[in-house]
Amino acid sequence: MRFDRDYYRRYYLNPRTAVISRAEMRARARLIAAYALHIGLPVRRILDAGCGTGAMRSTLLRRLPRSIYVGLETSEYLCRRFGWEQGLIEAYQAQAPFDLVVCYDVLQYLDDKRAGAALANFARLCRGVLYCTVLTRQDWLHNCDRKRTDANVYLRAGAWYRARLRRGFREIGAGFWVRRGAPLTIWELETTGR
Repeated sequence: MRFDRDYYRRYYLNPRTAVISRAEMRARARLIAAYALHIGLPVRRILDAGCGTGAMRSTLLRRLPRSIYVGLETSEYLCRRFGWEQGLIEAYQAQAPFDLVVCYDVLQYLDDKRAGAALANFARLCRGVLYCTVLTRQDWLHNCDRKRTDANVYLRAGAWYRARLRRGFREIGAGFWVRRGAPLTIWELETTGR
């Protein structure tokens, strides 16, 4: 099984080989919460799609204390260990939409069809802000630490993701997307202008 105990030990739990640090994930969660607060988004429901070990959970809940957190994960191992909801992000359905959806470095593990379906599903699941980052071809060539980054992924251009996300969201920048039609005011110079 690809996303088993050994995978998470290698890429997440062993500080010598981990692709992320706890400090980095706390900072990322603070950024996400700060952006939601900045634009006045009342966050009651958070979906962390492909939550992994849940590295952002406690910081998000501390910064957005009136919210509930749903961790969605495909890994049977992590669902048993942490109690996450097991499912696929491209097919996941919820009884109510989420104010904030987080998808951090997950989509590169899905082929084009599944990744496209996941991006379309985010537009159904999210009624406010989506925070979405993914390893792209450009990142692989110029930005990531290849010794720590899993190479067994689908590398696509950033434009591939943007074209699909723009169907349901407005790009703000820094990984943030606002759901089209959401009653949120975003100042012109706080967006990418596209």
